[in-house]
Amino acid sequence: MTPSGLRNAPDVVDVVALGESMVTFLPSRPGRLADVPSFERAIGGAESNVVCVLAAAGHSARWVSRVGADGFGDHLVETIGSYGVDVASVRRDTARPTGVYFRTAGDRATDAHEVAYYRTGSAASAMTAGNVDLGAVRAGRVLHLSGITAALSGECLALLRELMSPRPGRPLVSFDVNHRPGLWRDSRGPDVLLELARRADLVFVGEDEAEQAWGVSGGPEAVREIFPEPGVLVVKQGARGATVFLRPAAGSRAAGAAPAPRRAGTPQAPGRAAHPRPASAPGPSQPAVFVPAPHVDIAAATGAGDAFAAGFLSATLRGLPLRDRLRHGHLWAAAALTTPGDLATPPTRHHADRLAALDDDSWGTLRLGPGWTHTEEAPEEARTP
Repeated sequence: MTPSGLRNAPDVVDVVALGESMVTFLPSRPGRLADVPSFERAIGGAESNVVCVLAAAGHSARWVSRVGADGFGDHLVETIGSYGVDVASVRRDTARPTGVYFRTAGDRATDAHEVAYYRTGSAASAMTAGNVDLGAVRAGRVLHLSGITAALSGECLALLRELMSPRPGRPLVSFDVNHRPGLWRDSRGPDVLLELARRADLVFVGEDEAEQAWGVSGGPEAVREIFPEPGVLVVKQGARGATVFLRPAAGSRAAGAAPAPRRAGTPQAPGRAAHPRPASAPGPSQPAVFVPAPHVDIAAATGAGDAFAAGFLSATLRGLPLRDRLRHGHLWAAAALTTPGDLATPPTRHHADRLAALDDDSWGTLRLGPGWTHTEEAPEEARTP
């Protein structure tokens, strides 16, 4: 079962994302922040990255947030809107600034990577249920959130709890754990992220995140043990691939089907599961589906996780099988990995569908390099690693 009938509701979009986006300053050369002489302006934000890529692929998407009444806020709204994202619900804060950050050129997974955030007291950190357009937030087939927002302030955490609370007509809630220890002001981060993830319908979490946040090791099955509630759990395993778990007891929502609200801010008729944590023990998962990642010649690692989530959500909205959802996630991540910067144009639907349909042997020898998304038959699609 897949969502349908939305085109008669003009205020409803495929995916709504709520979260902070910031102006990011990218270094002109490798090295320590102290040694970089100049920076180039760009944008960065996990949630806005997802909807920008989805909009570039032809999905209807909306970003909801708050920015300062300043030039950086103008840049964010204009740039995100240029991807085709609906930014009409972004509100301005005359008392608080737009957040910015500086980063080095290295992979954030290495010790050499530096990030300097200037987001404390930002406009987005003051988001509450009273100062964002909840009708616009809820008018989507999918509502995409991340753990980053929860770390910004107590008000932002309360907003996420409100959006993820059980209510008739709640959109399918997608939650990317995005554990960033440096953003949390205390030690509550892992407990809060666990609580929020258990309220979601679809969860993305890295195997490395699970070990860092909750001390979970032993592979994807061990991660599933601490997340029995979500209908769909995607465990990302870095360059090895990703594993997805489906809980049939959750019905169509477990398969990723999102409800179709009748119009913005109006609850759908009853019939969906009302509780993020079932009253009875969750039913068993179907056998896990693992899909290896293709071989990728990496240009930059930033933004790959957001692109993976966007690719998986796109395939979910189309009702594709679980294997193909993971393959689309890998392909969209590969587009980001082979392009400098946080945002990359995803492959065309035809191109991605053709690659996702490869037999297992051909998929296993697929290699993708810079420029592979620019042509349907890119020479980088070698069949040997």
